[in-house]
Amino acid sequence: MKLTTEELILALTNNLKPVSRYAVLGRLGTGVLIGLLVTTALVVTVWGVRPDLTLAVYSIPFWMKCAYTMSLGVAAISAVSRLARPDPESLVVLWVLAVPVLALAGCAAHELANTPWDHWRTLWLGNSWMSCPRVVLGLSVPVFLGLLWSFRSFAPTRLRAAGALAGLASGAWAATAYGLHCPEPAAIFVLTWYSLGILLATGLGAVLGPLVLRW
Repeated sequence: MKLTTEELILALTNNLKPVSRYAVLGRLGTGVLIGLLVTTALVVTVWGVRPDLTLAVYSIPFWMKCAYTMSLGVAAISAVSRLARPDPESLVVLWVLAVPVLALAGCAAHELANTPWDHWRTLWLGNSWMSCPRVVLGLSVPVFLGLLWSFRSFAPTRLRAAGALAGLASGAWAATAYGLHCPEPAAIFVLTWYSLGILLATGLGAVLGPLVLRW
């Protein structure tokens, strides 16, 4: 029996089940969660939780850091979900990534304006400026691997952009976990050194994207 083109298409699609519009985000969220659990475990076991954490959770600087890194992480995952498809949507929405950066920059400017200039260097460098970016980059690896697992179900075509945004998301969520250990309270410190670690993870993701996301 010879089928027409329309009949063949109908036969092939007859048993297809609709996919939830949130399936991609769900898969990405699972990958991030898996990686973040590993990263958090590394923070707790290798570096240790800051001794004053129970008090810090009632402070503005602690939640300032969380708000900054988590908002970057959420925005990056949203952008990654747009690149997970063979025909990706527009990335014009990436402008939203500037919102947390500008907000934290405003906090940093206010902080410096209310601090004697001879103390600015102390605020900026803190006690861990040399190690912070490297630690954030290292902690981003488990999250990035979790996102690679997520991408096994996707078909991205803009591999470098997808890798860069996956790296950005990994760095942002790694920085969130690192906040459990890091006692640095200054907005200018977070804006500079946390952001540098996140940018390093973004750059690494851009380099690896074409190599590890190919399908």
